[in-house]
Amino acid sequence: QVQLVESGGGLVQTGGSLRLSCAASEISGSLYDMNWYRQAPGKQRELVAGINRGGITNYADSVKDRFTISRDNAKNSVYLQMNNLKPEDTAVYYCNMEKVLGLRRNYWGQGTQVTVSS
Repeated sequence: QVQLVESGGGLVQTGGSLRLSCAASEISGSLYDMNWYRQAPGKQRELVAGINRGGITNYADSVKDRFTISRDNAKNSVYLQMNNLKPEDTAVYYCNMEKVLGLRRNYWGQGTQVTVSS
């Protein structure tokens, strides 16, 4: 059974940094696009950053120049380095891995809380 396990969330002050990690079991990571989403209380889940199979990245405007997404196919893992954190970054962050070629698959992590205090 495929599982995505996230780690690295926590409480940090404004301007601080955190690094989220997400590791998948039972898949071939190189076949998947990998993404980080977040959901704040009372808001819809939104895409924060994505990295496709070819290593091309995209970011929400609100996190550009502060967050960096990366991947390690050998470890079936995706990472999100978050710098200069702001209170508005407070949310539950979810890892997502999606296979769009051939038999489609879409998997989600359980979420990790990130809280930025002012």
